[in-house]
Amino acid sequence: MSKDTIKNFISLHKKKTGLPFLAGMLLAGLTASSFAVNTDPDEFEEAIKLKPDAENGKNLYKASCITCHGPEGWGVPGSGYPQIAGQLKNVVIKQLADFRAGNRDNPIMRAFASRRSLGGPQEIADVAAYVESMPMTPHNEQGFPIHLEEGKAIYDKLCADCHGKQGEGDPEDHVPRIQGQHYSYLTRQFNWIRNGRRRNGDEKMIKQIKNFTPREQTAVLSYVASLKPKKTAPPGWRNHDFDNFDRSWRPMRIR
Repeated sequence: MSKDTIKNFISLHKKKTGLPFLAGMLLAGLTASSFAVNTDPDEFEEAIKLKPDAENGKNLYKASCITCHGPEGWGVPGSGYPQIAGQLKNVVIKQLADFRAGNRDNPIMRAFASRRSLGGPQEIADVAAYVESMPMTPHNEQGFPIHLEEGKAIYDKLCADCHGKQGEGDPEDHVPRIQGQHYSYLTRQFNWIRNGRRRNGDEKMIKQIKNFTPREQTAVLSYVASLKPKKTAPPGWRNHDFDNFDRSWRPMRIR
């Protein structure tokens, strides 16, 4: 992502949210690459063990997450912003660690995951627990229904052992919940893992997907997007923690 793109993103967010952190980045002329990695592995092991403070997690979510992922945590279908609601707490902690370490290639997320923005182990635990507590949308972006049967066969053979039979993930091994995720986001991450841009990809997975044909990829990701989580929001639900948030606001598309 270019420096100009990041500045435009910050400018838009400043107009919509007035976040002081973003304004400070712009005034200081900082880009995400300016942040030191400064990652302590023990910090994240500690975060997993801490008792989270849900109220503080809500405040941290509002300060650092809501503008891109939305007040419900459902992301924006087709834009590159994933649904994070309902993601396993330990997975959120692990991914924040990887953003801080530069193992995931997203300058904006790396900035918001930095100590300057998020803080230390307790804050990581707090926001991760709040994210996990949010119900998922039952109306995520779908793929191509005609491929679901083929996709299920591929998933059951190659993916279910790690991600679970229904894509529910594994908190102990930090394997993410992928059920009910937006199809376009699944596609982008699949491609980034395969080509090495997402540097925290599991080696076994990289070998498995390396030679997938476009049809196989479409099939299995369509099937994953079709998997429905047990905990979804009821019809018409909205997160009353953030009633005053402008729900018409959408962040710019990630390419």
